[in-house]
Amino acid sequence: MKNDTNTELTITPIFNDHCQQILGLILPIQQIEFNVPITLDDQPDLLNIENHYHQTGGGFWGAKVNDELVGTIALIATEDNAGTIRKMFVKKEYRGKEMGTAQLLLNTLINHSREAGITDLYLGTVDMLKAAHRFYERNGFERKLSEEMPSCFRRNGGENVYYHLQLGAATN
Repeated sequence: MKNDTNTELTITPIFNDHCQQILGLILPIQQIEFNVPITLDDQPDLLNIENHYHQTGGGFWGAKVNDELVGTIALIATEDNAGTIRKMFVKKEYRGKEMGTAQLLLNTLINHSREAGITDLYLGTVDMLKAAHRFYERNGFERKLSEEMPSCFRRNGGENVYYHLQLGAATN
C-alpha cells in the first residue's frame, strides 16, 4: 500500500530478531503517549514472541515503512478454535483511515485466523483508548463484559474493555 509520503507499507510476520524494534515501538506508546502504568516486566511475551505467539498457531505481524517498524499486531491461538488479539500498536504518524496501517494489520490477522480454523477472536483493551474502541466496533467486534469472556481468553493486566468477533468460514 502506498501512503501519502510515497513509501511502501508492508505487513510481514516478525520474530524474536525484531524484539528491540518491537520494544522501541510499543513501550513509548504505552508509557509516554497514553500513560499506561505498564513496564517490560509486565510483558515478558515481548522478549520471546516466537514462543508466546507463533508457536501457539497464532502469529506476530509488523507494519514496516522501509525498514522502520511502524505497527504491530499479535495473535495467541487458544483452544476451542479461538484466539486472543494482543499488541495492536501503530506509531502516531501512521494512524488513521488515510494511512490504513491498523486496518491492514487487522486484516492480516483475520485472514491468518480464518486459514488456521479460528472462529472466534477476543481482545481486551483499556477504557482510555476511545479511537481503538471505534476501530474495533467498525470492524464488527462486539463489546463484552469481563464475565462474558470465555475461559480460553488470555487476560492481560490493566484491561477493562473487552471485545469479541465471530469469524465466518474461510473462503478460497
